[in-house]
Amino acid sequence: MSKESQRTLREEARRAKSRIKSGFWSECKEDMTEHLEKAREQGLNESKAEQFFKAKVTDRISGEKEDGFYLKVKEMLLSEGEVSDAIGRLTDKEYYDTLSYEEKQRYNLTLSEKYLRALERFRKEYEFDSLHTNA
Repeated sequence: MSKESQRTLREEARRAKSRIKSGFWSECKEDMTEHLEKAREQGLNESKAEQFFKAKVTDRISGEKEDGFYLKVKEMLLSEGEVSDAIGRLTDKEYYDTLSYEEKQRYNLTLSEKYLRALERFRKEYEFDSLHTNA
């Protein structure tokens, strides 16, 4: 194991210990119980709600921030809903014009995959948003 990975492992262990001492996991368990109860009351799928909120905790631990692409997709979906030309709207036109035919095909495929992941994430957040914001 390299010194860098040992240092990283040591830092992660320190962070984990800090989460335990601060009551992070107790708080997460209470939040989860509360959210699942609200899901049950609203007739939502409890296992989907549990998966959604577990992912939120994981993101919180990893310090993952919402990326710019997702925020752009979210803004588009909130303002206009699902549109037929979403990929065209999300395309970086200046960059796209510099690509060869094959690169454009790859770019479109990659952009489509990113859009579908962002759309799926948006749908999950939208479905469970009332549980998360009312807590």
